[in-house]
Amino acid sequence: MGQHAGAGDLPVSVSGRPAIDVARECARTARDIIRARVANTTITGVKGRGNVVTATDFEVEHTILGLLQREYPGHAVLSEETASATVSDGWMWVVDPVDGTKNFSRGLPMFAFTIALCCKGRAVLGLTTHALTGTEVVALEGAGCRVDGVTARLSGCSRVADAVVAIDLGYDAGRARDQLDLARRLWPGMQSLRIPGSAALGFAGLAAGWWDLYIHGDLQPWDLAAGLVIVREAGGTVVEWDGRPASLRSPAVLAGAELVVEDLLRLAVSSDAE
Repeated sequence: MGQHAGAGDLPVSVSGRPAIDVARECARTARDIIRARVANTTITGVKGRGNVVTATDFEVEHTILGLLQREYPGHAVLSEETASATVSDGWMWVVDPVDGTKNFSRGLPMFAFTIALCCKGRAVLGLTTHALTGTEVVALEGAGCRVDGVTARLSGCSRVADAVVAIDLGYDAGRARDQLDLARRLWPGMQSLRIPGSAALGFAGLAAGWWDLYIHGDLQPWDLAAGLVIVREAGGTVVEWDGRPASLRSPAVLAGAELVVEDLLRLAVSSDAE
């Protein structure tokens, strides 16, 4: 294995299947459960201001963790609801069973299942699927990114002035205020503004061409693991606000094609100085 694990280096499962096939089985299984429950959502808890959890989150997670345990018994798993653990330096699956649970609980059709495989803390496989439409965005390190089987590249947008910008607020009130303040300072110097309500779809939407920039200020590893490799393999970049490459532990990032990200960083610094 070289410095980073590429598509040809990914571990084969106990049943002899490649990792991408196992990830796709996880996605299909999760979609089936979510679709069956979408009309009968039960909120079972609140983890903080606006941050709800449903019975479906736990059902999907329990099922997927069982599948991963059978296929990759030696791998660590980092998952939002029931299997959160310290980030492993070895092989590690990162799962968010229902990303965009608030949307899901309100019947707003913007939520996703997302899964990533990491090696030495770096995402090398990422798959995000829209739980209702079935749109699949998948990337393998060194093998590119595909949206519903078609090779995907980020938009050629190079200026914020020409960009559709997506922004998510998260659950930290102070960081959310910063996000809204940034949007206020940039407006109307962008084409339009969107709030997806799902970080997984925020990153996947870049590859799908829904928007040109994605900004989030309150992330956990399961929110962005798949997005890191998806954006990278679609020809873009995910960075922190100081310009350094984002990692699994980055709390706040901006993502998009390199030129438009650079333009946003320049504008943000300029507006801060005013």
